[in-house]
Amino acid sequence: MTEHLHIEGLGVEFNGFKAVNDLNLSVAQGELRCLIGPNGAGKTTTLDLICGKTRPMHGSIRYRGREIARLPEFQIARAGIGRKFQVPSVFRQLTVRENLEVAHCKHISVYTNILRSGRSAESDGLEKLAAFVDLSDYFEAPASVLSHGQTQWLEIALLLAQDSELILLDEPAAGMTHQETQKTADICNRLKGKHTIIVVEHDMGFVRQIAQVVSVMHQGTLLMEGTVEEISRDQRVREVYLGSTLGI
Repeated sequence: MTEHLHIEGLGVEFNGFKAVNDLNLSVAQGELRCLIGPNGAGKTTTLDLICGKTRPMHGSIRYRGREIARLPEFQIARAGIGRKFQVPSVFRQLTVRENLEVAHCKHISVYTNILRSGRSAESDGLEKLAAFVDLSDYFEAPASVLSHGQTQWLEIALLLAQDSELILLDEPAAGMTHQETQKTADICNRLKGKHTIIVVEHDMGFVRQIAQVVSVMHQGTLLMEGTVEEISRDQRVREVYLGSTLGI
């Protein structure tokens, strides 16, 4: 498979604490990769570094062969990398359709996009995005009426409206009901292949449903990579993470 993202020797410190420490990671085109590990392992910081929210102190991040480690956040987003944070960031006063229009808009001004009217191939495409994340019934409803899970799905749809090829999801199943978690896993599984996805997640049941490869982080570096079954059998992983969280 073609390499989509390559991280080498990546590191950043905060007040002397090495949040990410000489991290090496490669993700193939169309792959769904899960990052797991104990709190403080550096998982979310790694996503911050990839999307440009945090600037690395050393190391390389190559996306589609291009070095992006020191690009501004907006340039990284324009290159095709989309990030969904733990706390949803949708326009709650706008409808689902309007949120998607804002995300899809190529202009800087939000209002230019909101004021557009009339049906078009573009608006039909946005309806298909809403259907993809099971929000067709809420297309003209304000985002404020959506449940927690539905708001998370809208955020994923916003990344698709922005044409993100590499999607970074930070704990997408957190706070969801069992049914919402199942539907989120289904959305992720339908996305992989067409999109490259990196998921940071603590819910190992969710990880088992979606992961092709699991990367285990510990103390800012890569401890092990493999399938869910392989990492579950590894004694080091059991000691630093799985044993304490799952009792296995």
